[in-house]
Amino acid sequence: MDRLTEMEAFATVVDQGGFTDAAKKMGISKSAVSKHVSSLEARLGARLLNRTTRRVSPTEIGLAYYDRARRVLNDAGEADALVTSMQSAPSGLLRISVATDFGVNHLSPVLGEFLSEFPEITVNMVLNNRYVELISEGFDMAIRIGELEDSTLRARKLTETTKRMIASPAYFEKYGRPEKIDDLNDHKLLHYSSQSNGAVWKLTAPSGEKRQVRTAGWLSVNDGQSLLNAAVAGLGIAYLPSFLYADALEQGLVEDAIPDLPMETQGIYAVYPPGRFTQPKVRAFIDFLVNAFAEKGPSAW
Repeated sequence: MDRLTEMEAFATVVDQGGFTDAAKKMGISKSAVSKHVSSLEARLGARLLNRTTRRVSPTEIGLAYYDRARRVLNDAGEADALVTSMQSAPSGLLRISVATDFGVNHLSPVLGEFLSEFPEITVNMVLNNRYVELISEGFDMAIRIGELEDSTLRARKLTETTKRMIASPAYFEKYGRPEKIDDLNDHKLLHYSSQSNGAVWKLTAPSGEKRQVRTAGWLSVNDGQSLLNAAVAGLGIAYLPSFLYADALEQGLVEDAIPDLPMETQGIYAVYPPGRFTQPKVRAFIDFLVNAFAEKGPSAW
C-alpha cells in the first residue's frame, strides 16, 4: 500500500478519535481505513493504536509517530499547493508600500499596463515616507531605494539611481557655488526629514574619501518631490536621486552643485517576505517591474 496513504489514515484516526469518523473524513470505507492502519503497523512492527470498543487512542510510540507523520503530511500538502499555485493565473489583492515620490512619478504611470495584463489582480498601493514592517502591517511587497536594512527580507534589484546635490541657477547667483564639500557648511541645505540617520549627507570626495555632512538644514521635508520643488524655487541645495531631478536638470531648472564630486549610486529594489515560494501575484508584479524599468538607470530617468 502507499506509504503516505497509510500515514494519512493513521493520522486521521488520531485526529478524529476513531475509524468511523476518519472514514467519513477521508471519503473511504471504515474497513479500508482499518486495512491502511494495520498495514502501517505491520510494516513498522509496532502497535500504534490502542483499540477498545468505546475509543481509539495512540500508544506512546503511536503518539511520537503521529507528530512526525503529521509534519510529513503537512509538507506534502504544501508541496501539492505549491504546484497548483505556481500553475494558476496570478490573482488576488496585491498590497504594495512605496515612497511617495517614486510611487507618484514612476510606479503609478505603469500600473495601468500591469492591471490590463493581469485582470485578476487588484492593487492597493500605499504611498508613505516611512519604513513599514511588511509582515506585521500586511504588505505583500515594498519598493525600497538604497541600502537594504532588513536582511531577512527577500529582494530583487529593479534598477539603479544616482544621487547628486542640485540647486537652481538663481540660488547659485545669490549665494555662490560651493567648490568643495567643506563649503557646504556655509550654504542653505534642504534636508529629507524622514531619513533614519537624520540630517546627514554621505558624500565621496574626488580622492575617494567617504565624507559625512552633518549640518542643520534651512528646510526639512519628508517628501523628495517637495525638496525638488524647493530647490527649483531657489531655497537651497538638495541631495536627491536622479529619478527625481533628471527632468529638472535637463530643462536647466537646477544645476549640479559640485560637479567634480563622484555621484553616489543606489539600487532600487522590490522586497518581499521570506518564504518557501513566492506568491504568483508578487512574482508577476516583480517580473513586470523588471521589464518596465529595463531601460531606466542612473542616467536614464
